[in-house]
Amino acid sequence: MTSENPTRTGSRRLRADRARQVADVLRRQVLGEAFADGALPREDELAEEFGASRNTVREALDLLRGEGLVRRVPGSGTLVVAEKVPHGLNRLQGLAETLHEHGEVVNEVRSFGPVRAPGPVARRLGLPEGADVVYVERLRRLNGLPLSLDLTYLAPDIGAELTAEALVDQDIFGLIEQVTGRSLGRADITLEAINADAHSAAVLEVPRGSALLMLERLTSLADGRPVDLEYVRFRGDRITMQGSLLRDLP
Repeated sequence: MTSENPTRTGSRRLRADRARQVADVLRRQVLGEAFADGALPREDELAEEFGASRNTVREALDLLRGEGLVRRVPGSGTLVVAEKVPHGLNRLQGLAETLHEHGEVVNEVRSFGPVRAPGPVARRLGLPEGADVVYVERLRRLNGLPLSLDLTYLAPDIGAELTAEALVDQDIFGLIEQVTGRSLGRADITLEAINADAHSAAVLEVPRGSALLMLERLTSLADGRPVDLEYVRFRGDRITMQGSLLRDLP
């Protein structure tokens, strides 16, 4: 058995590290529509811009191809094929409000009705143990393509005023404000990456184990009352989260 040359191994590792750095910058350019004509610069131009070797640039482009963001076309170079849309995290808005500039959001209500709240859900919503909530499961499509699977637990008095038909055409946030006559105030969110389970994969039309973005969101009225707990699974290949953060120093 022959051992691998450590110098060669270190060189490959260094190039792989550099390729990821290049890919990170190019990814934002691709998703930010920096390449107006849909074509990336030539490999030699990218190599000069990044101060990297052409082999490093090729590895970076391979990473982006693996993510489904670009493709190589003989005679035309590397072209953008990304279909991701930006989801802002700066304001409390429903999906249709957030993505209205990018097409039509259509809701398929897969489940709707009262259920006994799991203990953690009841506590998050400020309800007694064993209380009922209204459970909603929706598949959200953007321009006909599956985008997210939303699992929602609503405070019982609010959920009782809603109908499955209303949920087909409107965001839940707007309906809550209509029912209560009050404005929503804030939401506490957690965002993490998860793998698609069998059910989510089938509904979202992706292979099992595909990367999803999981958004957990607890939404409250302006008076602080929590009314809506959601678990939203976004297709990782069709959405990107964006926001602006301010540093408030003392």
